[in-house]
Amino acid sequence: MLEKLYAQWMYRWETELTTRDSNRIVRPLEWGFDWLREYTDAHVAAAALAEAESFATAGGGTGSRSSTALLTPPDVSEDAMLAINEAILADSDRFFGYTPPADYRLEQRHPALFPTNVRPETLAQDAEIRAKAERGVLPKAAFLRFTSPVRTPYPENDLVNARWYPAPPDKQSGVQPRKAIIVMPQWNADAFSHNALCTLFNRFGVSALRLSKPYHDIRRPAELERSDYAVSSNIGRTLVACQQAVIDIRCCVDWLAAQGYERFGVLGTSLGSCYAFLAAAHDERLEVCAFNHASTSFGDVVWTGQSTRHIRAAFEQQGITQERLNALWGAISPVHYMRRYRATAARRDRRTLVVHATYDLTFIREFSVEVLRSFDELGIRYESKVLPCGHYTTGETPYKFLDGWYLGSFVYQAFRT
Repeated sequence: MLEKLYAQWMYRWETELTTRDSNRIVRPLEWGFDWLREYTDAHVAAAALAEAESFATAGGGTGSRSSTALLTPPDVSEDAMLAINEAILADSDRFFGYTPPADYRLEQRHPALFPTNVRPETLAQDAEIRAKAERGVLPKAAFLRFTSPVRTPYPENDLVNARWYPAPPDKQSGVQPRKAIIVMPQWNADAFSHNALCTLFNRFGVSALRLSKPYHDIRRPAELERSDYAVSSNIGRTLVACQQAVIDIRCCVDWLAAQGYERFGVLGTSLGSCYAFLAAAHDERLEVCAFNHASTSFGDVVWTGQSTRHIRAAFEQQGITQERLNALWGAISPVHYMRRYRATAARRDRRTLVVHATYDLTFIREFSVEVLRSFDELGIRYESKVLPCGHYTTGETPYKFLDGWYLGSFVYQAFRT
């Protein structure tokens, strides 16, 4: 009885938190082929030609192979996007590969909040932080900046930003620890999210780069209130946002290695956990991995999650189903990279943590359990921790402290081993 009442209370609380923001926008479905130019010419053209031949064979046209209007029918566009996903999965090393940047630099500036909601308390917090910066009472912080190897139409998004938390030298030896972790917060996180975790890792002798995801905080285009372009009803743009995030993580590892660091980890929360998993599946250097809320398929989360109902609405309006959406975002779904993850994990004896929440209405529990089941079937070693709350309530007292304990103790032990 008590368990049922607790679940009802938790679901109500979780729903309140996921519905309090009034600036979520339902945007129209866009295929986004212009974001995938290197794949578009081959695969979109092939789909158009196949449609043209089918149309001609049925006696419905001239059989012309040059009509670009044939890209208009939804079934043609969907077939082309499915072909692009298959091409990426067949050669994901190319999709997530990159030319290392040559313009790494550290800059000092006052931290800013970059809020993604318009709630009065958040705007007041933002105003207070700005005022402190103007008065000079807010200390400046160090930020790693470099140009992302993945370019988009938004220059601010392409300038990568990562707040730098170097661990202090060991008190006895005076030697700088050579361990570092890259931290990626949740979707629509403000610029202060997960900073406390980074200072905690410093206490353990682990340096941290708190990486701003594509379209987040200082990388967010001025036209947006929220980080909408990271996950949206533009299919191609969402694929490329994930590609950029994964490559940015790998570039951060490159910079850390150039500074003399020798052991590397990654921690991702929610959307950040998807990015972190894909990065680890393609980069064996990441030997400590913490996935804070995890799922197998990108489309499943968007379709079933409370916080992505406005995105689902755009697909439903065009008759796209959950199964079809899973295929359209198959190239960025962890389920298709489990064997790759196992291979890279084996090379470095990787330590892996998966945290999920019992009453999660964003990454629902069954999808997180699928991750654990896949790890078991493939013999991937991992640790599992379960939070007695939901997705958004993870950030509330007392659950944020429990989550912090799970993540902090894991990272501490993993780097010690």
